[in-house]
Amino acid sequence: MKAAVLTEQGVAVRDVPRPQPKPTQVLVRVHACGLNRADLVMASGQKHGAMGGAGAIAGMEAAGEIAEVGTEAADFKPGDRVMCAGSATFAEYAAIDFGRAIRIPVDMTFERAATLPIALNTMHDALITNGRLRTGESVLIQGASTGVGLMGLQIAKLKGARVVIGTSTHAERRGRLGEFGADLALDSRDPTWVEAVTAATSGGVDLIIDMLSGYVANQNMQAVKVLGRIVNIGRLGGMTGEFDYDLHSRKRIAYIGASFRTRSIEEIREINRRMRAELWQAVMAGTLHLPIDHTFPLDRIEAALAHARANRHFGKIVLTV
Repeated sequence: MKAAVLTEQGVAVRDVPRPQPKPTQVLVRVHACGLNRADLVMASGQKHGAMGGAGAIAGMEAAGEIAEVGTEAADFKPGDRVMCAGSATFAEYAAIDFGRAIRIPVDMTFERAATLPIALNTMHDALITNGRLRTGESVLIQGASTGVGLMGLQIAKLKGARVVIGTSTHAERRGRLGEFGADLALDSRDPTWVEAVTAATSGGVDLIIDMLSGYVANQNMQAVKVLGRIVNIGRLGGMTGEFDYDLHSRKRIAYIGASFRTRSIEEIREINRRMRAELWQAVMAGTLHLPIDHTFPLDRIEAALAHARANRHFGKIVLTV
């Protein structure tokens, strides 16, 4: 089969053996894949948790049809249309744990379905499970113009957030955040953004989902209210930065780190189950969705990665297989 393989020089489409599903896996005939920022990390030669490294197949999410079902993969059959997250998805076939696959309806395109798994699971886990979002609270999403960020805006609004704020350093993208539920859009490089947040939330935001860290760590603590929560899920603004320990203590902030890289498959299955239970009806209704910025065929994987590196896209980049 054809697959996008990580090499020391980047990524190359090569012929590789078709995977054999383990008992707890389904084999998916892939039709479309979502490109994520972690794919850029792996394409640059770094690992993302256990994924990546020369010789590995790239990719973290996809949509397609089930070709084979492992002996312990419950509730699926060949021919089922699914979307899924996992590893080695940039290929004609991918072996995926059954607990990470979700059936999709016949009227949902594979391209649309491929944009959803990581964004839905990441933001449900960040906002609802770790962030403990309650109806009537205020939410700030740092880095809201990413695919995951846009999904977070929508989930926050769906779950009854009173004020939803998103940030983006790009003016054009910032201007579109309102289409996805933002009541206020700010530039995290603007030195007055903290004051704008505290004014909009009567003194401080209840919950921050932070995909930036780095230069905004202390500003986040200034913007959050006493007993507020900050959930860190990304480091687009830097892996390290200053941290005001006294401010953290005085405001009694719950500062929570969240990552899928250190979770067991049982934990990830449960995250997927919770997400489906709370959000799937809204996905089916089209309430939760992501825009597709550009579509590339798999054999143009390098062009897709270059488009992502240029950082001019809004929404998701999709590969078709």
